[in-house]
Amino acid sequence: MQMTGTLYGIGVGPGDPDLLTLKAVTRLRECAIVAYPEADGRPSLALSIAAPHLSNEIIRYPYTLPIAHALAPGQAAYDLLADKLAEDLDQGHNVAVLCEGDPLFYGSFAEVMTRLSPRYPVEVVPGITSSHAAAAVVCQPIVQRNASWSVLPATLPNEELACKLAQTDAAALLKVGRHLGRVRRLLYQLDLLDRAIYAERVSQPDARMMPLAKMLDETAPYFSLIFIGMKPE
Repeated sequence: MQMTGTLYGIGVGPGDPDLLTLKAVTRLRECAIVAYPEADGRPSLALSIAAPHLSNEIIRYPYTLPIAHALAPGQAAYDLLADKLAEDLDQGHNVAVLCEGDPLFYGSFAEVMTRLSPRYPVEVVPGITSSHAAAAVVCQPIVQRNASWSVLPATLPNEELACKLAQTDAAALLKVGRHLGRVRRLLYQLDLLDRAIYAERVSQPDARMMPLAKMLDETAPYFSLIFIGMKPE
């Protein structure tokens, strides 16, 4: 019986190549093929992070996934990607799928994994998330003792977002994008603005971090977040 290859979901972290784990680097060296996300023809962040750790012999396979609210187009794209990776796995090749941050934290790898795990061995290598990296940069504890921490999409309506924030001690708001101005005004109304930090492209060369109150733009880049620290005792 022919042995198949192993599918690896590799978390490459938020931007700094030095933030890859030793295990991630080891697994990349064991793979013949690396797949990475690409958007609108722009250079892939995931590939640029992993590049210092990739051999010249490794086959690089870019894939594009639609950024849309509708479910159907995305699912069809995942089906196509899974079919392509299955061809390589069937030939016995180990395949790594690069993921910014962590593969299972708002990551597209989860969709690929659910399609291929019934047929192929899968291993996930965790990665450092942008919210954890942001806290490290500003030396801000995420949670301590019995405090709670929530990860929330900024896309939620104001009423729902306010309700969830009232139930947690600290939070990271992701998917900020065009919601930046609205969320900033909401946090001001909730008396949370003085605890909020805006972080953009964390650990990348062009990173920006500042108190959210000083970030007056109405929109933010894709790789941005808002970190709400615990209330001072």
